[in-house]
Amino acid sequence: MKRSLISAALAVFLMTGISANAMAEEKGADELAVEGLEKLINALSIFIDSIPQYEAPEILENGDIIMRRKKKEEETEKDTGIEKTST
Repeated sequence: MKRSLISAALAVFLMTGISANAMAEEKGADELAVEGLEKLINALSIFIDSIPQYEAPEILENGDIIMRRKKKEEETEKDTGIEKTST
């Protein structure tokens, strides 16, 4: 899925990149293309990371279906399982 999004975004970028002739005078076309692609790939990765990820559904004995969200790496590092107590 990531590959298809990246390839579609690349095609859109290449079609719209032609209208950037005014900026091309300041920087080379290669530099502008690399800079634009880096920004586009960064935006796509942020978009994909924002989509919630789910584990495989579980069907309980009573027929309930549970779909749990996958924990991100940041959340699993914070949750050490140690209870904090006050003395």
